Amino acid sequence: MTVQDDARENQLIKLFQLEQPPNRRRNDTDALLNYKGKTFYFELKSTTKNSVITVRDFGIEHIKKWQNKHWIIGFYDQETNLKYCHYASPKEMSKWIKEKEQYIAGDFKLAQLVPNLINLQVMYNIVGEKQYYTIQDAKKIQKRQYTLEEYHQLMDRENGYSPQRMLQIIRDRCEYIMRRGSTLNNPHIPASYFNGWEKIIDNRASKLRQYLDQYLD
Repeated sequence: MTVQDDARENQLIKLFQLEQPPNRRRNDTDALLNYKGKTFYFELKSTTKNSVITVRDFGIEHIKKWQNKHWIIGFYDQETNLKYCHYASPKEMSKWIKEKEQYIAGDFKLAQLVPNLINLQVMYNIVGEKQYYTIQDAKKIQKRQYTLEEYHQLMDRENGYSPQRMLQIIRDRCEYIMRRGSTLNNPHIPASYFNGWEKIIDNRASKLRQYLDQYLD
């Protein structure tokens, strides 16, 4: 997140009287609100255009992350000069999310199915035929995708791997590469998606809670 994006996010949290989750990491929930005995989780976005850029490498994990999120989108005419905001419930964002899910569904299915088609003969063409593979052999395939602890947990021979276990490692790598390729880069929410939506320009915290009351009804 850039410094400008970070400043806008903090501004939205303050204006809507939200809380930032403790020990928050980059891919976590942006903000939350405890209201009427429930906890609401928010995705915060900002833009200086009419459309909204969402995320790099949009994939299945984002679909899962956003399914039950409420959205607040801030529209700016300069870096931190807020013009207005839109609020969107999970239901209101579901159409756009579903469209993107359908767009990558075929690629994601390939990433699930193709790795299991790799057999021992294919593996031997990649790493050579051996009865014993070392951790160095495995690292040439998986590189930093496994932690050192995971490399050791997968060992089924003394300080190494059998052909069957090495096959599992290669299949894991294939799935990882294909999943990376099945993502969608920087999908936009078009300006037309917000046609007819109320522009929140004042009393932001109060209006947000009114929206949540409607959501709970």
